[in-house]
Amino acid sequence: MEKQKSKWIALAVVLLAPLLSVIDVFIVNVAIPAVKAGVRATDAQVQLVIAGYLLGYASFLITGGRAGDLFGRKKVFMWGMALFTLTSCLCGLAQSPLQLNLARFSQGISAAFMVPQTISYIQVLFAQPTERTKAVGLFGLTLGIASITGQFLGGYFSESHFAIAGWRLIFFINLPIGLLALLAATIYLPETASNRTQSFDYAGTGILTIALVCLIYPLIQGREMGWPWWTICQLIASGGIFYYFIQHQRSKLKKDQAPLINMDLFQFRDFNIALFTTLFFFMVHTSHLLISTLYFQNGMGIPPYQAGLNFVLWGLGFMISSLLSIRLVVRCGKVVLQMGVFLMLIMLFLQLNLFTLNLPRWTLLLLLIPYGFGSGFVLPSLLNMALKSIPIQFAGAASGVYSTVQQTASALGVSLIGGLFFTTLQSNHGGGHGYLYAFQTGIVADIVCLLLVSYLLYRLPDATRQSKAVILPAE
Repeated sequence: MEKQKSKWIALAVVLLAPLLSVIDVFIVNVAIPAVKAGVRATDAQVQLVIAGYLLGYASFLITGGRAGDLFGRKKVFMWGMALFTLTSCLCGLAQSPLQLNLARFSQGISAAFMVPQTISYIQVLFAQPTERTKAVGLFGLTLGIASITGQFLGGYFSESHFAIAGWRLIFFINLPIGLLALLAATIYLPETASNRTQSFDYAGTGILTIALVCLIYPLIQGREMGWPWWTICQLIASGGIFYYFIQHQRSKLKKDQAPLINMDLFQFRDFNIALFTTLFFFMVHTSHLLISTLYFQNGMGIPPYQAGLNFVLWGLGFMISSLLSIRLVVRCGKVVLQMGVFLMLIMLFLQLNLFTLNLPRWTLLLLLIPYGFGSGFVLPSLLNMALKSIPIQFAGAASGVYSTVQQTASALGVSLIGGLFFTTLQSNHGGGHGYLYAFQTGIVADIVCLLLVSYLLYRLPDATRQSKAVILPAE
Protein backbone atom coordinates (compact mmCIF):
# COMPACT_ATOMS: atom_id res chain seq x y z
CA MET A 1 0.00 0.00 0.00
CA GLU A 2 2.83 2.38 0.89
CA LYS A 3 4.61 1.60 -2.38
CA GLN A 4 1.39 2.23 -4.30
CA LYS A 5 1.00 5.63 -2.65
CA SER A 6 4.64 6.61 -3.18
CA LYS A 7 4.57 6.17 -6.95
CA TRP A 8 1.59 8.52 -7.26
CA ILE A 9 3.47 11.07 -5.17
CA ALA A 10 6.46 10.60 -7.48
CA LEU A 11 4.17 11.20 -10.47
CA ALA A 12 2.91 14.44 -8.89
CA VAL A 13 6.54 15.58 -8.54
CA VAL A 14 7.59 14.86 -12.13
CA LEU A 15 4.38 16.42 -13.50
CA LEU A 16 5.76 19.76 -12.29
CA ALA A 17 8.15 19.65 -15.28
CA PRO A 18 5.50 19.74 -18.04
CA LEU A 19 3.44 22.12 -15.89
CA LEU A 20 6.23 24.72 -15.77
CA SER A 21 7.40 24.21 -19.35
CA VAL A 22 3.93 24.74 -20.84
CA ILE A 23 3.08 27.62 -18.49
CA ASP A 24 6.19 29.38 -19.80
CA VAL A 25 4.91 29.22 -23.37
CA PHE A 26 1.46 30.64 -22.59
CA ILE A 27 2.41 33.08 -19.82
CA VAL A 28 4.84 34.88 -22.14
CA ASN A 29 2.42 34.82 -25.06
CA VAL A 30 -0.19 36.96 -23.26
CA ALA A 31 2.50 39.21 -21.74
CA ILE A 32 4.30 39.93 -25.04
CA PRO A 33 3.22 43.63 -25.27
CA ALA A 34 4.39 44.27 -21.68
CA VAL A 35 7.68 42.42 -22.25
CA LYS A 36 8.30 44.39 -25.46
CA ALA A 37 7.87 47.68 -23.62
CA GLY A 38 9.84 46.48 -20.58
CA VAL A 39 13.09 45.71 -22.40
CA ARG A 40 12.46 48.12 -25.31
CA ALA A 41 12.47 45.31 -27.87
CA THR A 42 11.69 45.43 -31.57
CA ASP A 43 8.98 43.25 -33.12
CA ALA A 44 11.58 40.71 -34.28
CA GLN A 45 13.25 40.58 -30.87
CA VAL A 46 9.93 39.99 -29.14
CA GLN A 47 9.16 37.15 -31.60
CA LEU A 48 12.42 35.55 -30.49
CA VAL A 49 11.26 35.63 -26.86
CA ILE A 50 8.79 32.88 -27.83
CA ALA A 51 10.61 31.25 -30.76
CA GLY A 52 13.99 31.14 -28.96
CA TYR A 53 12.49 29.15 -26.08
CA LEU A 54 10.85 26.71 -28.51
CA LEU A 55 14.07 26.46 -30.53
CA GLY A 56 16.16 25.47 -27.50
CA TYR A 57 13.42 23.05 -26.46
CA ALA A 58 13.22 21.39 -29.90
CA SER A 59 16.99 21.09 -30.39
CA PHE A 60 17.65 19.12 -27.19
CA LEU A 61 14.48 17.07 -26.59
CA ILE A 62 15.90 13.81 -27.91
CA THR A 63 19.21 14.44 -26.13
CA GLY A 64 17.31 15.12 -22.90
CA GLY A 65 15.53 11.77 -23.13
CA ARG A 66 18.80 9.97 -23.79
CA ALA A 67 20.44 11.74 -20.83
CA GLY A 68 17.90 10.19 -18.46
CA ASP A 69 18.72 6.71 -19.77
CA LEU A 70 22.45 7.33 -19.52
CA PHE A 71 22.84 9.12 -16.18
CA GLY A 72 19.63 8.24 -14.31
CA ARG A 73 16.28 9.97 -14.62
CA LYS A 74 16.15 11.49 -11.14
CA LYS A 75 19.56 13.11 -11.57
CA VAL A 76 18.71 14.57 -14.99
CA PHE A 77 15.26 15.70 -13.81
CA MET A 78 16.78 17.59 -10.88
CA TRP A 79 19.55 19.16 -12.94
CA GLY A 80 17.01 20.19 -15.59
CA MET A 81 14.67 21.66 -12.96
CA ALA A 82 17.53 23.52 -11.26
CA LEU A 83 18.71 25.05 -14.55
CA PHE A 84 15.13 25.87 -15.57
CA THR A 85 14.64 27.74 -12.28
CA LEU A 86 17.97 29.56 -12.68
CA THR A 87 17.37 30.58 -16.29
CA SER A 88 13.83 31.73 -15.39
CA CYS A 89 15.35 34.12 -12.86
CA LEU A 90 17.86 35.32 -15.49
CA CYS A 91 14.90 36.07 -17.79
CA GLY A 92 13.32 38.11 -14.99
CA LEU A 93 16.55 40.03 -14.42
CA ALA A 94 17.19 40.76 -18.12
CA GLN A 95 17.87 44.41 -18.97
CA SER A 96 18.05 44.09 -22.75
CA PRO A 97 16.41 42.03 -25.52
CA LEU A 98 19.70 40.15 -26.10
CA GLN A 99 19.98 39.12 -22.43
CA LEU A 100 16.33 38.04 -22.38
CA ASN A 101 16.57 35.98 -25.57
CA LEU A 102 19.77 34.23 -24.51
CA ALA A 103 18.15 33.35 -21.18
CA ARG A 104 14.98 32.15 -22.95
CA PHE A 105 17.00 29.90 -25.29
CA SER A 106 18.80 28.44 -22.26
CA GLN A 107 15.46 28.02 -20.48
CA GLY A 108 14.19 26.01 -23.45
CA ILE A 109 17.26 23.74 -23.32
CA SER A 110 16.75 23.06 -19.61
CA ALA A 111 13.06 22.24 -20.24
CA ALA A 112 14.18 19.73 -22.90
CA PHE A 113 16.13 17.84 -20.23
CA MET A 114 13.49 17.78 -17.48
CA VAL A 115 10.25 17.12 -19.44
CA PRO A 116 11.21 13.80 -21.13
CA GLN A 117 11.88 12.32 -17.69
CA THR A 118 8.16 12.68 -16.90
CA ILE A 119 7.17 10.41 -19.78
CA SER A 120 9.94 7.96 -18.86
CA TYR A 121 8.81 7.83 -15.21
CA ILE A 122 5.23 7.08 -16.29
CA GLN A 123 6.53 4.08 -18.24
CA VAL A 124 8.76 2.93 -15.37
CA LEU A 125 6.39 3.49 -12.42
CA PHE A 126 3.14 2.23 -13.93
CA ALA A 127 3.44 -1.21 -15.45
CA GLN A 128 -0.30 -2.02 -15.23
CA PRO A 129 -2.30 -0.76 -18.26
CA THR A 130 -5.13 0.65 -16.13
CA GLU A 131 -2.74 2.58 -13.91
CA ARG A 132 -0.72 3.81 -16.85
CA THR A 133 -3.89 5.04 -18.58
CA LYS A 134 -4.79 7.01 -15.44
CA ALA A 135 -1.25 8.43 -15.23
CA VAL A 136 -1.37 9.43 -18.91
CA GLY A 137 -4.71 11.12 -18.29
CA LEU A 138 -3.17 13.15 -15.45
CA PHE A 139 -0.32 14.11 -17.79
CA GLY A 140 -2.82 15.44 -20.34
CA LEU A 141 -4.81 17.21 -17.63
CA THR A 142 -1.61 18.88 -16.41
CA LEU A 143 -0.98 20.30 -19.89
CA GLY A 144 -4.51 21.71 -20.00
CA ILE A 145 -4.18 23.27 -16.54
CA ALA A 146 -0.78 24.71 -17.52
CA SER A 147 -2.19 26.43 -20.62
CA ILE A 148 -5.03 28.02 -18.64
CA THR A 149 -2.81 29.01 -15.71
CA GLY A 150 -0.17 30.51 -18.00
CA GLN A 151 -2.64 32.70 -19.86
CA PHE A 152 -4.29 33.91 -16.64
CA LEU A 153 -0.98 34.72 -14.90
CA GLY A 154 0.44 36.36 -18.02
CA GLY A 155 -2.47 38.78 -18.16
CA TYR A 156 -2.57 39.32 -14.39
CA PHE A 157 1.13 40.09 -13.91
CA SER A 158 1.33 42.26 -17.06
CA GLU A 159 -1.30 44.62 -15.65
CA SER A 160 -0.09 44.53 -12.03
CA HIS A 161 2.33 46.97 -10.43
CA PHE A 162 4.64 45.78 -7.66
CA ALA A 163 8.08 46.79 -6.38
CA ILE A 164 9.35 45.49 -9.73
CA ALA A 165 7.73 45.52 -13.17
CA GLY A 166 4.83 43.07 -13.27
CA TRP A 167 6.03 41.31 -16.45
CA ARG A 168 9.22 40.21 -14.65
CA LEU A 169 7.10 38.18 -12.22
CA ILE A 170 6.01 35.89 -15.07
CA PHE A 171 9.55 34.49 -14.84
CA PHE A 172 10.18 34.85 -11.11
CA ILE A 173 7.03 32.80 -10.35
CA ASN A 174 9.07 29.73 -11.39
CA LEU A 175 11.50 30.24 -8.49
CA PRO A 176 9.30 29.00 -5.58
CA ILE A 177 7.77 26.23 -7.72
CA GLY A 178 11.19 25.08 -8.92
CA LEU A 179 12.63 25.01 -5.39
CA LEU A 180 9.58 23.07 -4.16
CA ALA A 181 10.00 20.58 -7.04
CA LEU A 182 13.69 20.05 -6.20
CA LEU A 183 12.91 19.46 -2.52
CA ALA A 184 10.08 17.04 -3.34
CA ALA A 185 12.24 15.21 -5.91
CA THR A 186 15.00 14.73 -3.32
CA ILE A 187 12.54 13.09 -0.91
CA TYR A 188 10.01 11.26 -3.06
CA LEU A 189 11.54 10.53 -6.47
CA PRO A 190 13.23 7.13 -6.88
CA GLU A 191 16.34 6.91 -9.04
CA THR A 192 16.22 4.64 -12.08
CA ALA A 193 19.00 2.43 -13.32
CA SER A 194 21.35 4.11 -15.78
CA ASN A 195 22.09 2.51 -19.14
CA ARG A 196 25.66 3.19 -20.24
CA THR A 197 25.58 0.86 -23.24
CA GLN A 198 24.76 3.80 -25.54
CA SER A 199 26.54 7.11 -25.84
CA PHE A 200 25.39 10.61 -26.71
CA ASP A 201 25.36 11.75 -30.29
CA TYR A 202 26.97 15.09 -29.45
CA ALA A 203 27.80 15.81 -33.08
CA GLY A 204 24.23 15.12 -34.22
CA THR A 205 22.83 17.41 -31.52
CA GLY A 206 25.19 20.21 -32.54
CA ILE A 207 24.43 19.87 -36.27
CA LEU A 208 20.65 19.84 -35.69
CA THR A 209 20.82 22.90 -33.40
CA ILE A 210 22.90 24.88 -35.95
CA ALA A 211 20.48 23.90 -38.75
CA LEU A 212 17.43 25.03 -36.73
CA VAL A 213 19.06 28.32 -35.70
CA CYS A 214 20.07 29.03 -39.33
CA LEU A 215 16.44 28.48 -40.34
CA ILE A 216 14.49 30.26 -37.57
CA TYR A 217 16.74 33.24 -36.74
CA PRO A 218 16.94 34.80 -40.25
CA LEU A 219 13.20 34.24 -40.79
CA ILE A 220 12.55 36.50 -37.80
CA GLN A 221 15.38 39.04 -38.13
CA GLY A 222 15.42 39.22 -41.94
CA ARG A 223 11.97 40.79 -42.22
CA GLU A 224 12.79 43.62 -39.83
CA MET A 225 16.26 44.29 -41.30
CA GLY A 226 15.17 44.33 -44.95
CA TRP A 227 16.62 40.86 -45.75
CA PRO A 228 20.37 41.61 -45.77
CA TRP A 229 22.63 39.17 -47.62
CA TRP A 230 23.61 37.20 -44.52
CA THR A 231 19.99 36.23 -43.75
CA ILE A 232 19.58 34.78 -47.26
CA CYS A 233 22.90 32.94 -46.89
CA GLN A 234 21.80 31.51 -43.55
CA LEU A 235 18.53 30.23 -45.00
CA ILE A 236 20.35 28.56 -47.91
CA ALA A 237 22.94 27.15 -45.50
CA SER A 238 20.20 25.68 -43.28
CA GLY A 239 19.07 23.47 -46.19
CA GLY A 240 22.62 22.19 -46.69
CA ILE A 241 23.11 21.59 -42.95
CA PHE A 242 19.82 19.66 -42.70
CA TYR A 243 20.95 17.50 -45.64
CA TYR A 244 24.32 16.90 -43.97
CA PHE A 245 22.53 16.01 -40.71
CA ILE A 246 20.45 13.35 -42.50
CA GLN A 247 23.56 11.83 -44.12
CA HIS A 248 25.41 11.96 -40.78
CA GLN A 249 22.59 10.10 -39.02
CA ARG A 250 22.37 7.47 -41.76
CA SER A 251 26.11 6.93 -41.58
CA LYS A 252 25.98 6.37 -37.80
CA LEU A 253 23.11 3.92 -38.22
CA LYS A 254 25.06 1.90 -40.83
CA LYS A 255 28.04 1.74 -38.45
CA ASP A 256 25.71 0.38 -35.74
CA GLN A 257 26.31 3.47 -33.60
CA ALA A 258 23.59 5.37 -31.72
CA PRO A 259 22.35 8.23 -33.92
CA LEU A 260 20.29 11.09 -32.51
CA ILE A 261 17.44 10.14 -34.88
CA ASN A 262 16.90 6.67 -36.28
CA MET A 263 16.36 7.33 -39.99
CA ASP A 264 14.59 3.97 -40.42
CA LEU A 265 11.56 5.69 -38.87
CA PHE A 266 10.97 7.60 -42.09
CA GLN A 267 10.35 4.38 -44.00
CA PHE A 268 6.87 4.35 -42.43
CA ARG A 269 4.59 6.34 -44.76
CA ASP A 270 1.89 6.98 -42.14
CA PHE A 271 4.48 8.39 -39.75
CA ASN A 272 5.73 10.84 -42.39
CA ILE A 273 2.20 12.05 -43.16
CA ALA A 274 1.48 12.44 -39.44
CA LEU A 275 4.65 14.54 -38.99
CA PHE A 276 3.57 16.95 -41.76
CA THR A 277 0.11 17.10 -40.17
CA THR A 278 1.78 18.00 -36.88
CA LEU A 279 3.97 20.60 -38.59
CA PHE A 280 1.09 22.57 -40.09
CA PHE A 281 -1.22 22.18 -37.07
CA PHE A 282 1.29 23.51 -34.56
CA MET A 283 2.19 26.39 -36.85
CA VAL A 284 -1.48 27.39 -36.56
CA HIS A 285 -1.74 26.59 -32.84
CA THR A 286 1.11 28.84 -31.73
CA SER A 287 0.77 31.64 -34.30
CA HIS A 288 -2.96 32.13 -33.65
CA LEU A 289 -2.33 32.66 -29.95
CA LEU A 290 0.44 35.18 -30.72
CA ILE A 291 -1.42 37.30 -33.29
CA SER A 292 -4.64 37.18 -31.23
CA THR A 293 -3.03 38.55 -28.07
CA LEU A 294 -1.32 41.33 -30.07
CA TYR A 295 -4.57 42.23 -31.82
CA PHE A 296 -6.66 42.16 -28.64
CA GLN A 297 -4.29 44.31 -26.60
CA ASN A 298 -2.74 46.67 -29.17
CA GLY A 299 -5.53 46.75 -31.77
CA MET A 300 -8.73 46.53 -29.73
CA GLY A 301 -7.25 48.10 -26.58
CA ILE A 302 -8.26 45.23 -24.29
CA PRO A 303 -6.27 45.34 -21.00
CA PRO A 304 -3.80 42.44 -20.47
CA TYR A 305 -5.75 40.94 -17.56
CA GLN A 306 -8.99 40.82 -19.55
CA ALA A 307 -7.15 39.43 -22.58
CA GLY A 308 -5.74 36.71 -20.33
CA LEU A 309 -9.23 35.84 -19.08
CA ASN A 310 -10.44 35.52 -22.68
CA PHE A 311 -7.75 32.91 -23.30
CA VAL A 312 -8.59 31.15 -20.04
CA LEU A 313 -12.06 30.47 -21.45
CA TRP A 314 -10.42 29.32 -24.70
CA GLY A 315 -8.29 27.00 -22.55
CA LEU A 316 -11.30 25.59 -20.70
CA GLY A 317 -12.89 24.61 -24.01
CA PHE A 318 -9.59 23.10 -25.09
CA MET A 319 -9.21 21.07 -21.89
CA ILE A 320 -12.76 19.67 -21.96
CA SER A 321 -12.51 18.52 -25.57
CA SER A 322 -9.00 17.14 -24.97
CA LEU A 323 -10.34 14.75 -22.35
CA LEU A 324 -13.20 13.76 -24.66
CA SER A 325 -10.88 13.31 -27.62
CA ILE A 326 -8.69 10.66 -25.96
CA ARG A 327 -11.77 8.46 -25.43
CA LEU A 328 -13.58 9.21 -28.70
CA VAL A 329 -10.59 8.53 -30.97
CA VAL A 330 -10.48 4.91 -29.77
CA ARG A 331 -14.10 4.43 -30.90
CA CYS A 332 -14.42 6.73 -33.90
CA GLY A 333 -10.88 7.07 -35.26
CA LYS A 334 -9.58 10.05 -37.20
CA VAL A 335 -13.07 11.48 -37.80
CA VAL A 336 -12.74 13.09 -34.34
CA LEU A 337 -9.67 15.04 -35.48
CA GLN A 338 -11.36 15.95 -38.77
CA MET A 339 -14.37 17.33 -36.88
CA GLY A 340 -12.01 19.36 -34.69
CA VAL A 341 -10.23 20.85 -37.72
CA PHE A 342 -13.59 21.61 -39.36
CA LEU A 343 -14.77 23.46 -36.24
CA MET A 344 -11.51 25.44 -36.11
CA LEU A 345 -11.87 26.39 -39.79
CA ILE A 346 -15.42 27.65 -39.25
CA MET A 347 -14.30 29.76 -36.28
CA LEU A 348 -11.35 31.19 -38.23
CA PHE A 349 -13.61 32.15 -41.16
CA LEU A 350 -15.97 33.84 -38.69
CA GLN A 351 -13.06 35.62 -36.97
CA LEU A 352 -11.83 36.78 -40.37
CA ASN A 353 -15.19 38.34 -41.23
CA LEU A 354 -16.62 39.36 -37.85
CA PHE A 355 -13.66 40.57 -35.77
CA THR A 356 -13.69 44.36 -35.64
CA LEU A 357 -12.04 46.97 -33.45
CA ASN A 358 -15.29 47.45 -31.49
CA LEU A 359 -16.30 43.80 -31.23
CA PRO A 360 -18.47 43.13 -28.12
CA ARG A 361 -16.80 40.82 -25.64
CA TRP A 362 -19.60 38.23 -25.75
CA THR A 363 -19.09 37.89 -29.53
CA LEU A 364 -15.36 37.59 -29.02
CA LEU A 365 -15.82 34.72 -26.55
CA LEU A 366 -18.44 33.12 -28.78
CA LEU A 367 -15.78 32.76 -31.46
CA LEU A 368 -12.84 31.91 -29.19
CA ILE A 369 -14.33 29.15 -27.02
CA PRO A 370 -15.48 26.89 -29.92
CA TYR A 371 -12.07 27.43 -31.56
CA GLY A 372 -10.39 26.12 -28.39
CA PHE A 373 -12.89 23.26 -28.30
CA GLY A 374 -11.99 22.25 -31.85
CA SER A 375 -8.27 22.50 -31.13
CA GLY A 376 -8.67 20.17 -28.15
CA PHE A 377 -10.17 17.50 -30.40
CA VAL A 378 -7.02 17.51 -32.55
CA LEU A 379 -3.93 18.20 -30.46
CA PRO A 380 -3.90 15.36 -27.87
CA SER A 381 -4.47 12.67 -30.51
CA LEU A 382 -1.87 13.71 -33.07
CA LEU A 383 0.82 11.63 -31.36
CA ASN A 384 -1.50 8.61 -31.38
CA MET A 385 -1.94 9.08 -35.13
CA ALA A 386 1.84 9.33 -35.59
CA LEU A 387 2.63 6.19 -33.58
CA LYS A 388 -0.21 3.88 -34.57
CA SER A 389 1.75 2.14 -37.36
CA ILE A 390 5.15 2.25 -35.63
CA PRO A 391 6.48 -1.09 -34.26
CA ILE A 392 7.02 -1.17 -30.48
CA GLN A 393 10.83 -1.11 -30.79
CA PHE A 394 10.64 2.30 -32.52
CA ALA A 395 8.04 3.86 -30.19
CA GLY A 396 10.50 5.77 -28.00
CA ALA A 397 12.51 7.15 -30.92
CA ALA A 398 9.32 8.09 -32.79
CA SER A 399 7.99 9.99 -29.75
CA GLY A 400 11.24 11.97 -29.60
CA VAL A 401 11.11 12.86 -33.30
CA TYR A 402 7.44 13.83 -32.98
CA SER A 403 8.15 16.15 -30.03
CA THR A 404 11.05 17.76 -31.89
CA VAL A 405 8.89 18.43 -34.97
CA GLN A 406 6.12 19.78 -32.73
CA GLN A 407 8.36 22.35 -31.02
CA THR A 408 10.06 23.29 -34.31
CA ALA A 409 6.64 23.79 -35.92
CA SER A 410 5.62 26.11 -33.08
CA ALA A 411 8.79 28.16 -33.62
CA LEU A 412 8.08 28.29 -37.38
CA GLY A 413 4.53 29.46 -36.71
CA VAL A 414 5.83 32.33 -34.62
CA SER A 415 8.50 33.25 -37.18
CA LEU A 416 6.58 32.77 -40.47
CA ILE A 417 2.95 33.64 -39.68
CA GLY A 418 4.01 36.03 -36.91
CA GLY A 419 6.41 37.62 -39.39
CA LEU A 420 3.59 37.98 -41.93
CA PHE A 421 1.52 39.71 -39.21
CA PHE A 422 4.29 42.22 -38.44
CA THR A 423 5.01 42.85 -42.14
CA THR A 424 1.35 43.71 -42.78
CA LEU A 425 1.27 45.86 -39.65
CA GLN A 426 4.36 47.79 -40.78
CA SER A 427 3.02 48.35 -44.29
CA ASN A 428 -0.19 49.79 -42.79
CA HIS A 429 1.74 52.04 -40.38
CA GLY A 430 0.35 50.43 -37.22
CA GLY A 431 -2.73 51.83 -35.50
CA GLY A 432 -5.96 50.01 -34.77
CA HIS A 433 -6.84 49.35 -38.41
CA GLY A 434 -3.26 48.26 -39.11
CA TYR A 435 -3.57 45.63 -36.40
CA LEU A 436 -6.93 44.52 -37.84
CA TYR A 437 -5.45 44.05 -41.34
CA ALA A 438 -2.41 42.26 -39.87
CA PHE A 439 -4.65 39.95 -37.84
CA GLN A 440 -6.77 39.15 -40.92
CA THR A 441 -3.63 38.36 -42.93
CA GLY A 442 -2.42 36.01 -40.20
CA ILE A 443 -5.83 34.32 -40.06
CA VAL A 444 -5.73 33.67 -43.83
CA ALA A 445 -2.32 31.99 -43.39
CA ASP A 446 -3.71 29.90 -40.52
CA ILE A 447 -6.67 28.84 -42.69
CA VAL A 448 -4.30 27.69 -45.46
CA CYS A 449 -2.31 25.62 -42.95
CA LEU A 450 -5.49 24.07 -41.52
CA LEU A 451 -6.70 23.12 -45.00
CA LEU A 452 -3.40 21.28 -45.47
CA VAL A 453 -3.96 19.56 -42.09
CA SER A 454 -7.41 18.50 -43.27
CA TYR A 455 -5.99 17.04 -46.50
CA LEU A 456 -3.22 15.17 -44.66
CA LEU A 457 -5.71 13.71 -42.17
CA TYR A 458 -7.73 12.47 -45.15
CA ARG A 459 -4.59 10.70 -46.44
CA LEU A 460 -3.94 8.98 -43.11
CA PRO A 461 -5.40 5.49 -42.54
CA ASP A 462 -8.02 5.37 -39.80
CA ALA A 463 -6.71 5.37 -36.22
CA THR A 464 -9.00 2.54 -35.13
CA ARG A 465 -6.32 0.17 -36.42
CA GLN A 466 -4.35 0.28 -33.21
CA SER A 467 -0.69 -0.67 -33.00
CA LYS A 468 1.19 -2.14 -30.08
CA ALA A 469 3.26 0.98 -29.60
CA VAL A 470 3.29 2.74 -26.25
CA ILE A 471 1.04 5.76 -26.82
CA LEU A 472 1.33 8.91 -24.79
CA PRO A 473 -0.49 12.22 -25.27
CA ALA A 474 1.02 15.12 -27.09
CA GLU A 475 2.07 18.29 -25.38
